[in-house]
Amino acid sequence: MDEDERIINIPLRATKMAPRTKRAKRAIKEIRENIMRHMKVSEDKVWIDTELNERIWERGIQNPPSRITVRAVKFDDGLVEVSLPEAEAPAKKEEQKE
Repeated sequence: MDEDERIINIPLRATKMAPRTKRAKRAIKEIRENIMRHMKVSEDKVWIDTELNERIWERGIQNPPSRITVRAVKFDDGLVEVSLPEAEAPAKKEEQKE
């Protein structure tokens, strides 16, 4: 299985231009657009992890982060999975403790 994995810093500055009550939703849209551009896939092929979504919405709808670092993995079928880069780290720490 040939996978393409990238760590990408995504600026979310344009979210501040959106109305206050739509900023978190706009941030998710910007992440999706950025991944589409860099991984060369269509919108329906981008899957955003729930942990990443919760990180965007963590401070509420009006105050999403101004930038975020994500890990994008493109699979053979063209599907791109977008998640936080440290998503695998806690599982490894638990294994080391045992």
